[in-house]
Amino acid sequence: SDPVPPRRLSRGSMGGTQSLALPPAKGPHDVGCTDVMVGHTRQGLFLRLFYPCLPRAGAERPLWIPRYEYCGGLADFAQRSRHWCAPLLSVTLGSCRVPVSWNGPFKPCSSGYPLIIFSHGLGAFRTLYSSVCSELASWGLAVAALEHRDHSASATYFCTAEAGGEEWIPYQRVPQGQKEFYFRNKQVHQRAEECVRALRLFEDVSSGKSVPNVLHQDFDLSVLKDSIDLTKVAVMGHSFGGVTAVLALVKEPSFRCAVALDAWMFPLENALYPEVPKPVLFINTEKFQTPESVTKMKRLSSRNSQTKIITILGSVHQSQTDFTFLTGKVISRIFGARGTLDPYKGLDITSRAALAFLQRHLNLEEDFDQWDNLLEGIGDAVVPEAPFCRSSL
Repeated sequence: SDPVPPRRLSRGSMGGTQSLALPPAKGPHDVGCTDVMVGHTRQGLFLRLFYPCLPRAGAERPLWIPRYEYCGGLADFAQRSRHWCAPLLSVTLGSCRVPVSWNGPFKPCSSGYPLIIFSHGLGAFRTLYSSVCSELASWGLAVAALEHRDHSASATYFCTAEAGGEEWIPYQRVPQGQKEFYFRNKQVHQRAEECVRALRLFEDVSSGKSVPNVLHQDFDLSVLKDSIDLTKVAVMGHSFGGVTAVLALVKEPSFRCAVALDAWMFPLENALYPEVPKPVLFINTEKFQTPESVTKMKRLSSRNSQTKIITILGSVHQSQTDFTFLTGKVISRIFGARGTLDPYKGLDITSRAALAFLQRHLNLEEDFDQWDNLLEGIGDAVVPEAPFCRSSL
């Protein structure tokens, strides 16, 4: 049976209107997760892998914000003083854990799990989409959530070659005097290349190469060797990550389709739209998209009848991140994290539409086609394309 969502707390309580907990995944598999860092330079890779795992009693749950440095990065991104905002985030969100099994025992799969490479939005990092990533993993997918090193993450780091050494890569605003498009376009190309490198990493593991994880987790990547189906690979992302996913389709023929959550289309050069060869599912929120951005999406759907655009009513840009489950009044005000739609319902629509689309384009033999209606924008709280007669939320 569905786990009962955490009870709403009264407004006067700490954190505002909702208890702070991420939803447990609903699919048939238990979910494990581990962090993978490869290489000792910024040209390496850093990702959090969500995967189907074997049940384990008393499994450790990972922290949602893995290190205090990320609180400082979020403060920078939100243009608030680190001095008060970082400790506030740490107190309100620092003890929050993701309801998955940390380094849980991998569940082998002879037919191989499909692989999704996930790209985060501007100012985010690898853990901020744990709800949607663990939901997809619970239905039998391996999901690799990247932490990008193009200065778009609120903070990230790599481990240098000397023992214990770390170098942090801070969030960077558009430099004064530089055109935003130029700055963001360079970033989106780096991000898409990181998505392609992540795929190469899984190809190496599958071919039996030894891939040392710099983080020395209790998780040996070689267990994935015969359990990832590299003919069934897609790319997905939110906001800046949504447009990253679209560009990754241009750069890498192995990606068979993309799922773009509230894609920020601005950074992609116009010359590339005709080059997008594969279908994209655009899942938009009601409050974020502009007519210009939707026009760009429609350029893709006019060229490919399998490309779909749907909008989730009552949702805001942050509704597709974990923040929507974790914010009371104070944090909501800082991050604008909640619309009028129940966050659990929003997650259901997003993950079911994604699964239906992935089944269609990765040829999965599951029953995800039961949610095909969502791809046409048919259902409660969804509409096809984009409603520019904006309702007032």
